[in-house]
Amino acid sequence: MIIVCQECSSRLQVDETRVSSRPFAVRCPKCNSSINSGTPNPAVAQSAITLGESPATDNPRFEPPPLPAPLFELEPKGKETKAAVFGTEKLAELLSDLLNQQATTAANSQSIRPSWNPRKTLVCIPEDNREKVARALAENGFQVFVAQDMNQAVERMRENQLDILVLDQRFDPVEQGSVFVTREVTILRPAQRRRLFFVLLSQTLRTMDAHAAFLNNVNAIVNLHDLEELPRLLEHRVREYNELYKDFNGVLGVPAL
Repeated sequence: MIIVCQECSSRLQVDETRVSSRPFAVRCPKCNSSINSGTPNPAVAQSAITLGESPATDNPRFEPPPLPAPLFELEPKGKETKAAVFGTEKLAELLSDLLNQQATTAANSQSIRPSWNPRKTLVCIPEDNREKVARALAENGFQVFVAQDMNQAVERMRENQLDILVLDQRFDPVEQGSVFVTREVTILRPAQRRRLFFVLLSQTLRTMDAHAAFLNNVNAIVNLHDLEELPRLLEHRVREYNELYKDFNGVLGVPAL
């Protein structure tokens, strides 16, 4: 057993087989004071380990990393299964797209988005409109990832090559989600920024206000009152965006968004 001196805090190793089970006293070889084995040491009683707040046992660095925003999946209607949804009709549609792509020229093919390659869209929206927006986009052919907080949004942006980002200014106000998500877009290199279509949802700004979009460093603005038109507005604005960068993308050999 180990006994700690109350005067100099020296630690003494004592053979338990040679001492009595009752309290006993020994002399400290360092300070020559008497040590009572039955008296608790105040230094040990107040130590960080005793209180459970030791940096070695309570370190935030050992917390698991946050998970990225999960994929939003539509539930099959009625008794349909995923096999039925992606059945023979879907396979025929995919084959048709492939044949059409081969028949078009390289310039024209860059402006066409095949159905088997949906646009990866990250939705960062408060809970009141989250489900409605995610479902509307998924039903219109977008591959939707839904972030519930700032950590999920940032992790998804760093993990996947996204095509579209939809951000509400009210997203995760506790952790300043809108600020951190915007910062992730701001630090992108120009070549990466051109490959991301950034949509800002606002309570006050007008839908498709080009001047406000320029001031906010986004590609498009949609007012919350026009959320039902979001899929149609996205298709229209992304098509214009692709037309704007058609020649630029052709020189670089990259596909359209």
